[in-house]
Amino acid sequence: MAQLSRGRRLMGEINVVPYIDVMLVLLIIFMITAPLLTQGITVDLPKASAQPIASQNTEPLVLSVDREGRLYLNVGGKPDQAIDESTVGARAAAALRNTPEMPVYVKADTRVAYGRVVEAMVILQKAGATKIGFITDPLPEAGRRAAGR
Repeated sequence: MAQLSRGRRLMGEINVVPYIDVMLVLLIIFMITAPLLTQGITVDLPKASAQPIASQNTEPLVLSVDREGRLYLNVGGKPDQAIDESTVGARAAAALRNTPEMPVYVKADTRVAYGRVVEAMVILQKAGATKIGFITDPLPEAGRRAAGR
């Protein structure tokens, strides 16, 4: 005679509750760390209705000028640490020697004096930059309609 087992039946379902808990913990961790991973300097960019530039294969050289007029360069050293004019010129010249076709941009705060932005551009020109662009924020949707775009 066959013997019947009176034990529990095997459960063929997957308990997903622990996986959901892990997923929620990871979501919270990513939500907290994502704002900390942003690079660069906080600059209040001017608004403009210019067309976006097509993406380049090489990373551009970006010189940032914050509201106090301090300079930051995205190549060499720490990009979030202010540097002096001679260091900006040396690093920009080295980067442009290695990659002459590298796009060069100035990212200046709206409250910075115009003269300080011109000084930053002169430093880049002395380093070998022939074309220098400006980084701006796009106009809000209402401003674009008023500008005829």
